[in-house]
Amino acid sequence: MNKKILAIIPARSGSKSIPGKNIWVFAGKPLICHTIEQARRSSIFDKVIVDTDSQKIADIALKYGAEAPFLRPAHLANDTAKIADSVEFLLGRLRKEFDYAPDIICLLQTTSPLREIDDVKQCHKVIINPRVKSVCTICETHPRLYNLNTDGKIYLANNSNSNSTNRQDWPKGYIENGAMVYMIKTDYFLKNKKFVVNKETIGIVTPRWRSIDLDHMEDWILAEILYKNRNQIKNKLKLLK
Repeated sequence: MNKKILAIIPARSGSKSIPGKNIWVFAGKPLICHTIEQARRSSIFDKVIVDTDSQKIADIALKYGAEAPFLRPAHLANDTAKIADSVEFLLGRLRKEFDYAPDIICLLQTTSPLREIDDVKQCHKVIINPRVKSVCTICETHPRLYNLNTDGKIYLANNSNSNSTNRQDWPKGYIENGAMVYMIKTDYFLKNKKFVVNKETIGIVTPRWRSIDLDHMEDWILAEILYKNRNQIKNKLKLLK
């Protein structure tokens, strides 16, 4: 029996760092369109829904082949609203109004334009395993991660038995990479109200250069440069292997 798999693309209108960024033009088209096209071209999803509070964003989403059956309510679109809450609300409304209940949901943020279709497909190959509950993409980072305490002193966020200052002597460190891809069984999401569950989520490692998240203007400029030169970067990385 085929599983129903829903792609959710959250795109609220408010953004303090880059106002209106979801529909800013990136590489020749509105930013959100890159994610819509990746989802559709993956041929994995039976539905691709843009979850937004903006009719303008919804109209653009429809133009590029996504669905936007209703707008997100204001209380789930402010700066303090959690994506998990809006996803739970969306699932409830789809079930009530369209009798649609997906087996698996996939969260694709618009702010990861360097995501590739293969990233989505890799996650899909893992999540369809009956024993797997949750999957997300990650990328390698520096193995020593620090937090700051209240008086500004640093302390290690990731414990290690190594006293060496050489990076190579530490176990590799990984971070979520700008929410490129999250996939989770729907019942498991509704139980935990989050996409990443400690010790249960499987990480799919993706390249650092494609893991940029458009939070600030410098991220946008860097992402455009990387996108424009992506084939050259891939070729050079192949030579290093």
